[in-house]
Amino acid sequence: MARTRPAPRRPRRPPPPTGRLRFAARLPILLFRAGLGPLLGGRLLLLHHTGRVSGLDRRAVLEVVTFDPAGPSWTIASGFGPRADWYLNLRRHPKTVIQFGNRHHAVTARFLPPEEGAAIMADYARRHPGRPAVCAPSWGWTSEAATTRRSGRRDAPSPSYASTPRPDPGGPDRPREGS
Repeated sequence: MARTRPAPRRPRRPPPPTGRLRFAARLPILLFRAGLGPLLGGRLLLLHHTGRVSGLDRRAVLEVVTFDPAGPSWTIASGFGPRADWYLNLRRHPKTVIQFGNRHHAVTARFLPPEEGAAIMADYARRHPGRPAVCAPSWGWTSEAATTRRSGRRDAPSPSYASTPRPDPGGPDRPREGS
């Protein structure tokens, strides 16, 4: 009888932090909720999103990859790839609210094609040279792929990107009910 190889396993996500690590990981959310978002220097935003299964309001603090004040629009990258909970939640419910500094903005998520995302991340890697090497393992990159990203080549695998491009035309920028 021929033996078949089992399918390769997906890497498991690390367990969520507990204790002091959990507090440290949640601290940026607490800063935003206390109105201290500007202390985070414009590199982070607070994403309000709806749980795809529970329907509950969720929050995640994410790094801004690019910001265009003319839009305004923000581009963010999923450090855990397309399996990140906030990313999957945005796929299900793209209309959401973000907080940038002390302002809330109603936005609709737009998911970028890999080529456009690769170009944005190559530019990001030039502006922040050490960051792609730090994130490479969670993005599924090898250290060589992170190096090619820094040099501007676009043939290495890409993580998933989400962009929150324009405020919704339906009303003023404000937080959701109950936030």
